[in-house]
Amino acid sequence: MKKILATLALGLIGLSLFAQNIGRVNFSELVQLMPEADEARATLQASQQEAEETYTSMVEEYQGKMNQYQQKNTTWTTAIREAKEKELYDIQNRIQEFQQTISQELQQQQTSLMAPLYQKAQEVVNSIAKGKGLAVVFDSTSALYFDEAQVVDLTAEARKALNIADDRTMESLQAELAAKAQQ
Repeated sequence: MKKILATLALGLIGLSLFAQNIGRVNFSELVQLMPEADEARATLQASQQEAEETYTSMVEEYQGKMNQYQQKNTTWTTAIREAKEKELYDIQNRIQEFQQTISQELQQQQTSLMAPLYQKAQEVVNSIAKGKGLAVVFDSTSALYFDEAQVVDLTAEARKALNIADDRTMESLQAELAAKAQQ
């Protein structure tokens, strides 16, 4: 009986010590609020704007040629009509290819712009966790439950290390992005 109690006591002490070696951080918030993320979003926004302008130009070209075809096709010879139909078909294909290609390229650009930010944030979190002697750090957005008293929150220290202003929050970021979208 004494052995069982001693084993249980050691187990509880071990769990208690382990719990004190657990940290948490809101990782996605860190990355989104980093000053460098603003630059990445601006670059991506500029690319998206250029893509939209190119797409609009292509659609306008198609619509103009379609209007011309509809107005004049009865007066054209068969050869001219077939050439114009082929031209319309080719423009449609270019538009579809552009949509597919630009979507993939924008996704790749986003990934390449954000990858260094994720790496930098990960390095900061790792450094803080090692400095505090933590065994594990969980992302607080994916944890179903954690006891605040037994978990070390690294978010504030990581924010400072990543030069994120104290007054910058996800809500303020969303407001900034909404204001830019309205402009």
